[in-house]
Amino acid sequence: MRQQIGILGSTGMVGQRFIQLLENHPWFEVAWLAASDRSSGRTYGEAVRWKLDTPLPARIAGLPVSPATPEGAPKIIFAALDADIARELEPKFAAAGCAVISNSSAFRMQQDVPLVIPEVNAEHLTLVENQSWRRESGGYIVTNPNCSAIGLVLALKPIVERFGIDAIFVSTMQAVSGAGYPGVPSMDILGNVVPYIKNEEEKMQEETLKLLGRLNGCLVEPLGAKMSAHCNRVAVEDGHTESVSIKLSRRATRDEMLAAWAQFTPLAGRDLPTAPAQPVEFIPAEDRPQPRLDRMRGAGMAATVGRLRPCGLLDWKFTVLSHNTIRGAAGAALLNAELLVSLGKLDPVAVPA
Repeated sequence: MRQQIGILGSTGMVGQRFIQLLENHPWFEVAWLAASDRSSGRTYGEAVRWKLDTPLPARIAGLPVSPATPEGAPKIIFAALDADIARELEPKFAAAGCAVISNSSAFRMQQDVPLVIPEVNAEHLTLVENQSWRRESGGYIVTNPNCSAIGLVLALKPIVERFGIDAIFVSTMQAVSGAGYPGVPSMDILGNVVPYIKNEEEKMQEETLKLLGRLNGCLVEPLGAKMSAHCNRVAVEDGHTESVSIKLSRRATRDEMLAAWAQFTPLAGRDLPTAPAQPVEFIPAEDRPQPRLDRMRGAGMAATVGRLRPCGLLDWKFTVLSHNTIRGAAGAALLNAELLVSLGKLDPVAVPA
């Protein structure tokens, strides 16, 4: 029997991705939807402006949109909320005994909240046991990274493991869907590049180092590397492209770098329904990866790497691409939930003994 789940922020673009990815999911069934007050009381089909390239499932269209309160909600909640709203609502659901699998930035850097990519740092999930909500009601909050950080970190993890990294420089070309709907006005983005995304560079830098950090008891010690990020919005619908340069702690040849990516098959995430068979895929073609051609690799859950070459400033440089609303948002949260199920932390959500 599939476990019932709810979606907070269900009418937004990430909420819609949750619904798309959860259709026919073997473990989870959408049973409860919540959105803003103006949507509450309507059916989902009436409340949503469906923007994805698959039809809105008829069953979901007929579900009522509930108030965004824990009363009557399932014990597993996927949250797709703006940070300010998440800061208010997510603790209420956790305090009510819900497992909140959040896509928001509101609590990512909180000391006792795990920021997780299953293939990268599954061991950080033990931090939920330190949360006051967990002790008092059984509820907790788990977060996934910012859409610009997740593809980068997937590409960096096997390199960190084998050679260490002392410095990271990254410049992003981020899709307009990362701004939600309606996103960036067409007159601002068509034929243009916007070299500023509010708080994006700070989030990318902080989250990358936390994700690649080491769990030391109740604390995550961030990776001790220097990092600089430049974040740009470009006229691409889906798929964040990033140009990366890194300085290694130990020298590596090109073949050793390629082997690190090719052999990156971590146990965490393996056999989970949403996990890609190969988390990082390398393309040897000199003009790849490209968003239009490569964003759906691994059903949108893989990071695609290309253009590996020596860097005249640091050691190596390459390009990485990931789908920002699948791997970078709803798919990342869904994979975290699947990992929690596999660890026995979602079946059932209960106060620990």
